[in-house]
Amino acid sequence: MNTKIKKVNIAETVTKAIETAKVNAKKANEFALNKTEEVVTEGISVATQWQQVTDKALKSGIKLMENQQNIVFDALETYKNHLVKGKKRFSKLFA
Repeated sequence: MNTKIKKVNIAETVTKAIETAKVNAKKANEFALNKTEEVVTEGISVATQWQQVTDKALKSGIKLMENQQNIVFDALETYKNHLVKGKKRFSKLFA
């Protein structure tokens, strides 16, 4: 029987394993860095869009509040005028 025994150089095997681990760790690090950058960039983009929506909503809300305030003051002014005229009429009837 012809059996061949292969000699394994342990130092060389360990060195190859370490180099492979370094290469894989570097690839994993680069992947994680790229994905993190993508997530941050997308987050900033979405935040910018929501900031624009919020800006429009606030401006519209302020305009709506202004209109409602004008309506309330106009109604109060009208009520005041009616009250003053009613007082004069009431005074003429019972004076």
